[in-house]
Amino acid sequence: MLAPKARWSIGNADEMLVETFARELQIDPLVARLLVLRDIRTVPDAEQFLHGGVHYYFDPYLLDGMLPAVERIRKALQNDEFIRVYGDYDADGVSSTSLMAHLLKGLGARFDTYIPHRIREGYGLNRSAIELAKEQGVKLLITVDTGISAVQEIAYCQELGLDIIVTDHHEPPEILPQALAVINPKKPGCPYPYKHLAGVGVAFKLAHALLDRLPEELLEFAALGTVADLMPLTGENRLIVKQGLLRMQDSTYAGFRSLIGVSGIENKEVTASHIGFSLAPRINASGRLEAADIAVKLLTTSDEKEAEQIAFELDMLNKERQLIVEDMVKEAFVLAEQQQAKGLDKVIVVAKEQWNVGVVGIVASKIVEKFYRPTLVLSIDPLTGMAKGSARSIAGFDLHKALTACEEMLDHYGGHQAAAGMSLNSSHLESFTHKLNELAAAALTEQDFIPLLKADAACSLADVPIASIEQLEKLAPFGMGNPAPRFMFTDLSLGDIRTMGKEKQHLKLALSQMKEEVSCSVEAVGFGKGSLAGLIAPAAKVDVLGELSINEWNGVRKPQIMMQDFRITHMQLFDWRGAGQLSTKLSVLQNTIAAGNGNHTLTPAIVLFDEADAALFTSTAFQLGDSVPYWVVQDNEQLRPGNESAKQLEFANMQDIILYTIPRSVASLQSVIHQASGMMRCYPVFAELGPDSGSTLPSRDMFKMLYGTLQKEGSLNVQDVRLMTSFSKRSGLSPAMIQFILSVFEELGFVEKQGGFVKLHASPAKRDLTASRLYQHRLHRQEVESIVMYSSAKELEEWIADQIKKENHILEEII
Repeated sequence: MLAPKARWSIGNADEMLVETFARELQIDPLVARLLVLRDIRTVPDAEQFLHGGVHYYFDPYLLDGMLPAVERIRKALQNDEFIRVYGDYDADGVSSTSLMAHLLKGLGARFDTYIPHRIREGYGLNRSAIELAKEQGVKLLITVDTGISAVQEIAYCQELGLDIIVTDHHEPPEILPQALAVINPKKPGCPYPYKHLAGVGVAFKLAHALLDRLPEELLEFAALGTVADLMPLTGENRLIVKQGLLRMQDSTYAGFRSLIGVSGIENKEVTASHIGFSLAPRINASGRLEAADIAVKLLTTSDEKEAEQIAFELDMLNKERQLIVEDMVKEAFVLAEQQQAKGLDKVIVVAKEQWNVGVVGIVASKIVEKFYRPTLVLSIDPLTGMAKGSARSIAGFDLHKALTACEEMLDHYGGHQAAAGMSLNSSHLESFTHKLNELAAAALTEQDFIPLLKADAACSLADVPIASIEQLEKLAPFGMGNPAPRFMFTDLSLGDIRTMGKEKQHLKLALSQMKEEVSCSVEAVGFGKGSLAGLIAPAAKVDVLGELSINEWNGVRKPQIMMQDFRITHMQLFDWRGAGQLSTKLSVLQNTIAAGNGNHTLTPAIVLFDEADAALFTSTAFQLGDSVPYWVVQDNEQLRPGNESAKQLEFANMQDIILYTIPRSVASLQSVIHQASGMMRCYPVFAELGPDSGSTLPSRDMFKMLYGTLQKEGSLNVQDVRLMTSFSKRSGLSPAMIQFILSVFEELGFVEKQGGFVKLHASPAKRDLTASRLYQHRLHRQEVESIVMYSSAKELEEWIADQIKKENHILEEII
């Protein structure tokens, strides 16, 4: 077995609606199914999703506050008033600011832009920036992607006689700022039908209203900010991003061309993934490490050389950012583990002095990825004691709602369900952490802390030929709210297991499946899953959940699965019989288990099938001491812990079982398998350690002959090699056979050892040979060997699996 990392959920579509869409829209049934699973219920809605154009945008004047905003801006244009666009330092804020700059430039306005410094000024409007605007003759301030929570700051603008228009998309507070106009689709009472615009989306609608037409020339900016801010790609956002991406393929803006070039995606079709993982991080790098003005300059310049230079600088900043994040993540992981050890395991809150506040959001995302807990990462200013940070959440936990419940401890906060920012005095961090954990405990169940992966359909490989995979692109662009289609494939056979990458961190599987006597094959790639390669047996049957793509190499096109998760639902057997270097194998296995499960406390369990094995184990096997737990099978077939490590563990919970020595009976092996109820992977070694090695059972005449020799000679010097060799030749008994018979005699009390000599006991008790445990083991040896030594790996795996089934059936009957 190999457990998946997440819970899997398979979509259930209305089959009649699927047939209707496929027939009416002339599309592949697979695409029709995916439309239904995206909650599209009518043919016109499906038509809009697939082919929607400019006529599907809503009237911008449906946004409450749009009319007074447009009138005031037109008045400023008419009177040649100085306008300032006040933005935010993230990619959405930079995109919004740049879009407004192009808009105002086209309208002939006298304007400039201002983005606060993340570290020196922090998020949003601040009094110093407002005073500066007043001093510099600004008459109208337009915020983009910020301002909805700046009640006091906007009141200060009014005191100074500065008009302000707020455009924002964040969750509005109970008390709204008293600006000249507040445009936010989430504002209470706003009739705008689509509530999920990004900050740049709201700015785009303002441009739409001011120009009295759809500003298609600004779609690239709107697409960049929408994807970067993780907005759902539904409704208008989908139209914005789809059309913006088309314009990016051959952008008229020097900044976009240079940014695409430095990101390494030239001569390729730009996708939403390229924005999310290549373009946006470079835009964000300026605001995280320096000032975001440089990114605005990139997106607004018309000078090709200047654009190339700025793009190069942003690329360097992004690489620097990556190194900073790497170091912070290591520190944050340690702090997160320490917090969880204290029992505060529902919401992670980590803070440290002088962490780079510009990357705390990225670090929070990394922690969520590893621990799957709502996470807050804060940097503490050692001079003021103020902690500033960012938060990322999981499904089911509303960050904005939780922060609102803690607002008495916070100086400032803002955001939405999935992401937020906040600042507070570090003296409140402990009570803040406790409060958030209490809120999460009340809102979330244990299931909520296991990631959920949703698949659109369960398929066989034959169901998804290349032609069908190509049709899936009709549903693009993919992102939040419109994820790339995922499929589940079960019972796939393995052809090859490989690791890829410089550090072998990625996994590649060759998979196949038979359907109606036709074999279909596919390659599956799992990024970051290389550590699991050692936990997959070659004969395993694999279930995979992932996205479909087409891999093209040297003109050959093949289907490919990008694995999000995979599992093996049956017990796996790794055949270590006859293998050398077992110490090395065990060391590799320990590391593999720890890396594959992300838990360094997990370890394999070793089973020794006889007390005699235990005495020889640590000296002749690995010299392990107490580092690896081992158990010994007792005469009653029960297991006893063999060392301190084993005493701290429950054998029934062990997932990786190494059957190290040969069972003395089939019943003994069956008993161990039944006691290993948590076993996922079995590693049979079946090594010979004890003195009764060999499989031939001496006849009773052989026992009598050796006994008679001892009676005649009085004693036998077993350390005299010449004597023993001579005796072996004369008797026809091998040295191993002689040793075995003498061990049985010693166990039964017939003989005693004195130094190197063996002699008959003075008054031996009358006991039958069958009373000897060694004799019984050898008696059953042939039956044991047929199972553990002479079977193939597949036969042995099937035999063990059959024992597990029998045990489960017995338990079911008892229950």
